[in-house]
This record gives sequence, structure tokens and C-alpha cells, in this order.
Amino acid sequence: MGEGTTGTGTTGAETAGTGADGTGADGTARGLRCELLGPLRALRDGVEIPLGPPKQRAVLAVLLLQEGRSISYDGLVEAVWGGAPPVHVRNLVQKYVSGLRRALGDGAELAWTGSGYRLTGVRADDLLRRRALVDEARAARDAGDLRRAGELARRAEALWRGEFAEGLQAPYLAAERLRWAEKRLTVLEARLAGEIELGRSFEYVHELVRLVAAHPLRERLVELLMLALCRAGRPADALTAYEAARRRLAEAMGADPGPALRSLHARILRQDPALLPTPPVAVG
Repeated sequence: MGEGTTGTGTTGAETAGTGADGTGADGTARGLRCELLGPLRALRDGVEIPLGPPKQRAVLAVLLLQEGRSISYDGLVEAVWGGAPPVHVRNLVQKYVSGLRRALGDGAELAWTGSGYRLTGVRADDLLRRRALVDEARAARDAGDLRRAGELARRAEALWRGEFAEGLQAPYLAAERLRWAEKRLTVLEARLAGEIELGRSFEYVHELVRLVAAHPLRERLVELLMLALCRAGRPADALTAYEAARRRLAEAMGADPGPALRSLHARILRQDPALLPTPPVAVG
């Protein structure tokens, strides 16, 4: 499940104290947080801050993703406007940087370092919190505690409010949106695999049917659906799901299912006892 570098259950924003200058012990502005797992928003003491026009918000999102590192002027322009920026882009960058300084206020610092723009004192708190939860979930799974791993993964999923940086149009953010969608699905697949191992197949068949419909060429989801159906005592439906996936892959890509899916299909055909329904793992 893991994907990040932090390994604690809380982020600095949750544990840091507050300094006399109005910043936390971790260098973030007191009461100021930003979120990117959905539409970009900034909140001070729980109250949302107006962040200006869409391109100004896109500049902030790009800066937040640098996590305190500087980004060159050319890099920022490329990230926000791509290879065909408007004629007066330099004026726009200066305007948006000034607008963000006013919006974020004291504590957050958006500075020109001589080689680029650097944003400090504020960060994407939901990304950091999610990273910590996913790392904890991976550690719990590695330790054999599937129940705790599933709970941590659910808490990570609950941080999402929509698509990553939803609604913001910028080449860099479009690429990040795809990357984070993949990360989200990977964690979801790991959680569902754990639930099936815990004997909860029946509870998650409908969710897997919905996910396969939304991502029809994603073989891991089909595999989990087939496994859940078998464990729920429905091997014929599992074979039907395989055949439907095989047809979709052939029509869309001219390809056969991958080794994992073919192997599960063969196990179902030979009535592998390991695929028989299993009772749920008792709570205790």
C-alpha cells in the first residue's frame, strides 16, 4: 500500500506547537492549511480563504507540490501554461504571486530565491496525512494485521473530496491528476484484497462490480471481483466476469488477459479448494 516516505501516524501539522512568530514548530503558518485531494482550498483556522482566479490557484497548486523546493520561472510557466504561454505571461506570474502573498497572509512565505519561486510556511496537509496513513497501512499489512490495514486505508480514502486539484487546468496538474488517480486505485485494490482475505467477499462484490464498470480494462479489479465471487460461492459468475473482461481487452487492445487473471481463471475451472467460500475472520 505504501507510496511515500513518512512513516508516522500523524503529520507535523497535528503534532507541532506554535512559536511566538505565529508559525508552528514545523515552520507552517499557525492555523493555515492547504488541501489538494479534491478542489484546491486553503483554510485559516477552519475558514476557507479566497484564492483568486483559476490560473492563480493553479500557480499555488504547482508551488505546493514542490514541498518547499524552489521552481524556476521557466519551470513554473511550463507547469501552468505549457509550451504556448500568453504574450504577457511574465506580468501574469508577478500578478498571481502577489495575489497569493496577499491571500495566504502572514506565516506563509512565497519568495524569489534568485533561481526560482519557493513557497514555505504552508503545505498540502491532506497529501502528507494520506501518505502517513498509507505507510501505516502497508506496515500493518506486512505485519499480518489486515483489519488495521483496512481501517487505515479507509481513513486515507476518506481524505479525498473529488479529483486531485479538481477543476484546475494546467499541464503539470493534469499529469499529477493521472498519477494520483493511479495511486488512489492501487491503495483501494490493496484494501479490497485484504477485505476478501478476511472473509468479507459478499460485502464487497457490489463495490467491485461498480469499480470494474468504471475501469473496465483494469485487470487487478477484475481479478478481485472474480475472487470475491468465488469466495461468495458464485464461481459461475466469476467465469462470466472473466469472459467479459477477455472480450473487452481483445476489442480495446487486441490483447489477452495477463498471467494473473489467466491463472485465477484456470484455478476456478479446476475447482481449486483454496477458492471455496471462507467464514469471516472473527473480531477479537
